[in-house]
Amino acid sequence: MYNSKIVAFDSCIAAKTVTNDDLSKLVETSDEWIASRTGIKQRYISDDKNTSELCSETAVKLLKKSNISPQELDLIIVATTSPDYLTPSTACIVQGMIGASNACAYDINAACSGFVFALITAEKFIRCGVYKNIMILGAETLSKLIDWTDRNTCVLFGDGAGGVIISSSGADGKSFILAEDMHADGLHWHAITGGELPLCNTFANAPKKDGHFIKMNGREVFSFATRSVPKSINIVLEKAGLGFDDIKYIVPHQANARIIEIVAKKLGLSMDKFYLNTDKFGNTSAASIPLALSEMSGAKLLNSGDKIILSGFGGGFTWGSVIIEI
Repeated sequence: MYNSKIVAFDSCIAAKTVTNDDLSKLVETSDEWIASRTGIKQRYISDDKNTSELCSETAVKLLKKSNISPQELDLIIVATTSPDYLTPSTACIVQGMIGASNACAYDINAACSGFVFALITAEKFIRCGVYKNIMILGAETLSKLIDWTDRNTCVLFGDGAGGVIISSSGADGKSFILAEDMHADGLHWHAITGGELPLCNTFANAPKKDGHFIKMNGREVFSFATRSVPKSINIVLEKAGLGFDDIKYIVPHQANARIIEIVAKKLGLSMDKFYLNTDKFGNTSAASIPLALSEMSGAKLLNSGDKIILSGFGGGFTWGSVIIEI
């Protein structure tokens, strides 16, 4: 088995800052109402760049930081639920934009768990010696799936992109992933939906539907997340033979600060153990964890040898956790 390591973190945020007060001019809400229920104070909304463009800007930064040329990339994986098109994949668009002519490219859609799922998948290619350099991006322009008259959803989401490059580093068999855990529960697919493509053609009798916008059963999602995330985190700790004292940070999907507070309580942990930036970015789905990692890296909070838990959860339902060593 080949070694694997993360060699770069970076991100790209959308251009326009939208505060809770800004949203109060669109729907019946307030800064106090949003912040008290979600912990969100603002979010970034793209008014000029689609998902592939946010990805490409992140990709260029990652290549520069890692000193890897586009031609040295073997694979690009983009985790997203808001691609530019159903086809081609966002990853293929990015591959062309950055000139990574030797890289295979494809997307993963596992909603807000997407980056964790993509990272685990990519690490296997490195470990088996199939590829040497892989770029994993989590990116969303969820603003194009939002009903801006629905105060229950429009206050939650934001746009942005983040990512990492992982590389092979010899054949001693050491991986940056110490333990992993992934799950799905399709019985509850209806709890979060968006971008519906109903069967509507000349030969079908099905009525037209308007399911383009994100729709969410907030209570069901809240219950699912606070039930599943603590279990998943405990599973990876047990697999790795580690305790919370060995972990520097837990970086959860940045959906809702109140969810994370309950997760922390169930795990018997202080909120200081969790890295949160929900107040600044809102819920950016597959982009939230890599955005957080990029911010932590920029603030020099990540040092060689640090052990971090990443935990994603979202539509599908999907959820999963991974322990990484920096």
